[in-house]
Amino acid sequence: MSNTTAAADITFRYATRDDLPAIVALLADDEKGKTREEFTDPLPDAYYAAFDGMESQSTDALPNKYLLAVQGSDIVGCLQLTLIAGLSRRGQLRAQIEGVRVGSSARGQKIGEKLIIESISISKSLGAALLQFTTDKTRKDAHRFYERLGFVASHEGMKMQIS
Repeated sequence: MSNTTAAADITFRYATRDDLPAIVALLADDEKGKTREEFTDPLPDAYYAAFDGMESQSTDALPNKYLLAVQGSDIVGCLQLTLIAGLSRRGQLRAQIEGVRVGSSARGQKIGEKLIIESISISKSLGAALLQFTTDKTRKDAHRFYERLGFVASHEGMKMQIS
């Protein structure tokens, strides 16, 4: 993981359990996140259980971690990065990103771009051949952002809420 990116003085690191309030605040600081997340003090136990579950699945070779963009002492962006071993595509390792967020007060500083580039760099260094994610169909600005970074809308994603 690179230490700094000069343009916005951003550093990257993986989250610890102590970072959960800041991560959930970022997840809730979003039009859709406001309806999906529960940012209260204290945080619901479900967030801690989910973080612990991610940590228990994570290894050095196949991480399942939250990558944080930090500016000074503030967590200004995050995403979940999971590397997945699989048989398709001749056993290629793939990376999955989820929960990409940049705080509303930090938007427009290319922090999201730097966060995605860092996740690509980490994924490549671990041997991933493909990076994939889903994005809500209504997030047109996000679609333009990802396309500008070289992503292609090559598949139709589908989800089913089962609980």
